[in-house]
Amino acid sequence: MADDSTDASAVETARTQLDRALDYIDIPEGIVEELREPHKVHRVSVPIERDDGGRDVFVGYRSQHNNVRGPYKGGIRYQSDVDVGECIGLSMWMTWKCAVMDLPFGGGKGGIAVDPSDLSEAEYERLTRRFTEEIGEFVGPKRDVVAPDMGTDAQTMAWIMDEYSKETDETTPGVATGKPPVVGGSYGRAKAPGRSVATIAREAFDYYDRDLDGATVAVQGFGSVGANAASLLEEWGADVVAVSDVDGGIRDPDGLDIEAVKEAGDETNLVGDYDAPETVENGDLLTLDVDLLVPAAVGNALTSENADDVRAAVIVEGANGPTTITADDVFAERGIPVIPDILANAGGVTVSYFEWLQDINRRTWSEERVNDELEAEMTDAWDAVVSAYEDNDDATWREAAYVVALDRVTDAHEARGF
Repeated sequence: MADDSTDASAVETARTQLDRALDYIDIPEGIVEELREPHKVHRVSVPIERDDGGRDVFVGYRSQHNNVRGPYKGGIRYQSDVDVGECIGLSMWMTWKCAVMDLPFGGGKGGIAVDPSDLSEAEYERLTRRFTEEIGEFVGPKRDVVAPDMGTDAQTMAWIMDEYSKETDETTPGVATGKPPVVGGSYGRAKAPGRSVATIAREAFDYYDRDLDGATVAVQGFGSVGANAASLLEEWGADVVAVSDVDGGIRDPDGLDIEAVKEAGDETNLVGDYDAPETVENGDLLTLDVDLLVPAAVGNALTSENADDVRAAVIVEGANGPTTITADDVFAERGIPVIPDILANAGGVTVSYFEWLQDINRRTWSEERVNDELEAEMTDAWDAVVSAYEDNDDATWREAAYVVALDRVTDAHEARGF
C-alpha cells in the first residue's frame, strides 16, 4: 500500500476522486478534461501598510473552477500555507458540492498566504480591503460570490462587501455571503455547516438501522463546524464523548456537556478549561471506539498511517478533504462507510445560497425558515446520493456523491452546447 501520510495536495486528491467516479458514469472526454482544470486562476499581490509604518506584500489567489451551472461560489481563507494548488482543488470540490446540492452555482475558492494571528485588527481590515480591490473585477453577485473560510469570518465578508460596493458605487450585498445579518447576512448561516453534518449523520444512521439516541460520537475540530454538529447531535440524544481543538482534546466516556464545553472555551482555546475526566491527543481521538467519528478540523487527518486503527462504525466528514485516497481504500475494504464532505458539510454553501436569494430580493428569512429549508435541501440531496449508491453496487458513498454531481454538471454542459 502506498504511504500517503504526508500532506497530499488538494488538487491531486480532487482529480483522483474525479477519475475514480468516472468508473460509474459516462461523460464525454472533452468535458472530463475541462473539469480537471479550473476555468481561471487569478494571482494578485496585496501590499499593506503595517501599524508601525512598514510595508509588507502578501500573495492572494482566486481559483474559478466551473460556472456552467451558475456563478462561481466559494470561500476565502487566510492561512500561511495557502497556495494555488490548494485553491484549485478546493474550487473543484465546491463545483461538486454545489451540484450535489443542486444549487445554481459553480465552484470557486481563494485566499491569502498569511497567518491572521500576525495581523492587528487594523492590519487585517486593510489587507481585506486591498485584496478586494485586487480581485474586484473578477467577483460579483452574478460572477463569483465569496464566503468565509478558515481565518476569515462574518466581519471579513462585511469589509469585502463594503469595499466592493465602494468600487462599484452601489451597495451590493450579494457579492459575499456569510455576512452579519445587519448588512444582508442570513440568520443561521454560521451554524449551517455543522447542522448539515449532524443532519447527514442522522440520515446515515437511519440508513444503516443504527440508533442515534445513545450513540457515541468523537469530533476532531471544535470550531464552527464541529462544535455546532456536536451540539445538535447531543440534542438528538447522542453522547459526544470526545472533542478536540488544535492543541488537543478532552474525553468523557459518559458524554460531555457540549454547551458547557463551549462556555469554557475562547477563540484560541476552544475546549477551554472544561473539567473532563480525561485528555486525549488529536491523533488518538481519531482511533477511539465510537459509533460516529466526525473529522472536522483539517485536511488529510485520516491517512494510511491511522486508517487501520480507526474503530468508528461510521465516519461523516466535517472538514474539506480530511480523508486521503489510501485511507478511503482502507475504509472501503474494512466496510466502514465514509459520508463525504461534498455532501455532509454542504450546509454552509446551501445557506449561502439562501442569503444570496435574500440579498437579491431584499427580504429577510427567519432562522426557523432557514433551518427548515436547509433540512429539506439536505434530505433531498441525501436521497439523490442514496439512489446513486444503490444503483452502483461497489461504489463508495464518495463515488456516489460524485456521480450525482457529475451527472448534473454534464447535463448543464450539454444543454448549453459546450
